[in-house]
Amino acid sequence: MPVGLLTLELHIPDAQSLKDKRQVLRSLKDKLRRQFNVAVAELDHHDTWQRSVVGVVTLANEEKYVNEVLQKVLDEADRILGSFLINQAIEII
Repeated sequence: MPVGLLTLELHIPDAQSLKDKRQVLRSLKDKLRRQFNVAVAELDHHDTWQRSVVGVVTLANEEKYVNEVLQKVLDEADRILGSFLINQAIEII
């Protein structure tokens, strides 16, 4: 059973506190979970105001489907985040 991991690296220049950063992350996580039924979590830079690494995970019976879902999630994350998204990677395990 293939498991897909999408890693999103963010830079949030407008965040002046952890509260500002977490507001952006909470909005992103809620939208992606609701729309794509994926697991989303902050993976790194928990105490840094303007940086974050977010992981998105999904699994299915076919690798092709996992790839398609993660690509759609990436497209939506790019639409939501715009210039805040500085790097991304898709990995199939």
